[in-house]
Amino acid sequence: MLSAWRLAAMKVMGIVNVTPDSFSDGGRYFEPGAALEHARRLIAEGADILDIGAESTRPGSDPVSAEDEIARAEPLIRAIRAESDIPISIDTMKPQVARAAVAAGADIWNDVTALGFAGDAAATAAELGCEVVLMHMQGEPRTMQADPHYDDVVAEVCAFLEGRAARAVAAGVAREKIWLDPGIGFGKRLKHNLALLAHLDRVVALGFPVLLGVSRKRFIAALDPAGEALDGRLAGSLAAGLAGAAVGVAALRAHDVAETVQAVKVWNAIAQAR
Repeated sequence: MLSAWRLAAMKVMGIVNVTPDSFSDGGRYFEPGAALEHARRLIAEGADILDIGAESTRPGSDPVSAEDEIARAEPLIRAIRAESDIPISIDTMKPQVARAAVAAGADIWNDVTALGFAGDAAATAAELGCEVVLMHMQGEPRTMQADPHYDDVVAEVCAFLEGRAARAVAAGVAREKIWLDPGIGFGKRLKHNLALLAHLDRVVALGFPVLLGVSRKRFIAALDPAGEALDGRLAGSLAAGLAGAAVGVAALRAHDVAETVQAVKVWNAIAQAR
């Protein structure tokens, strides 16, 4: 569904977390009714895609069973699909959750482990035939910020993503259905995040659409004390997102959809006027 977007203007992926413990909005949309209302609001604000997350991947988070993830996400996906044809992404590392989500109407598998969590993940993605987002993460959510280390973070992240994309293609995933995500904030210190943001052109140059997730990330607070409060990170989120726009990032993953949509509209208009 999304492959044709490679030649289109940058898009906005709105976040709907049906979790009690996500770093930014954990618990706010945990109840099904609240989650559906939030999804409706993001659609009204102009989101191009909705990303449904039923397991927190914040630093230090504890894992959730596949059964619990499915119980949280599947009814919401069905409810959204009954009202809208907006592309829906399931943010999960588990093949069985992705399978249930796609059966319920999801179009995209957004995997923070780049199909590395389970041995059958790549084969499952190929079987499902959905779009797949492959993200870089050093370590796993519970411990990823303990002591991340790189000799050359940009080169290592690019090599990882290129390798995972090749592995997915070898398993039968269509190349045109693969997206990449450098994983800002996932097993990375401030200097690593800044290096990746400064050299996103090298990720884009790998030849796949790039999804960039910088919304409300902790690195913003490290640069400006105003960002210690989550509601003080909007301007930094937009600045980092537009840095991605400047080098051809295909989509921004965002909590603050209305503001991000406006920023993207202005950016796209300027780009088209060149």
